[in-house]
Amino acid sequence: MGQEAEVMAQAIGRISEKEGKYLTFTLANEDYGIGILKIKEIIGMMAITKVPRCPDFVKGVINLRGKVIPVMDLRMRFGVDAAEFTERTCIVVVEVDSGSGTIVVGLIVDSVSEVLNIKSEDIEETPGFGTKVNTDYILARVYRHL
Repeated sequence: MGQEAEVMAQAIGRISEKEGKYLTFTLANEDYGIGILKIKEIIGMMAITKVPRCPDFVKGVINLRGKVIPVMDLRMRFGVDAAEFTERTCIVVVEVDSGSGTIVVGLIVDSVSEVLNIKSEDIEETPGFGTKVNTDYILARVYRHL
């Protein structure tokens, strides 16, 4: 197989791995998604206890049924301008992989939209431009056919 064909085959493999169900949410008028299997729950905004000497994007911790969960503001993490919380602002509690296993983290988002079943033909490799956030955190771009 030629080098160009090999690169194309690898790209197709990466795209098909991304196919599946995603919880979509809005952040600064842009839509994003998180694999549904990573979602633990969605909760309304609640009191967040600040933790000293944390990065600015770590808003603090919450007590969720006896478990202490760190909470990140995705706007700040992605370098997007801060905005006032609204009645639609919520915390998406997710399970993420870390070097020592999995951890549970809360992510503050502007609003939650819906669960979408994203097919591989709607997925394009991560663009290097066209979004306000660091593309290190983006797996792919999805085109929705409305």
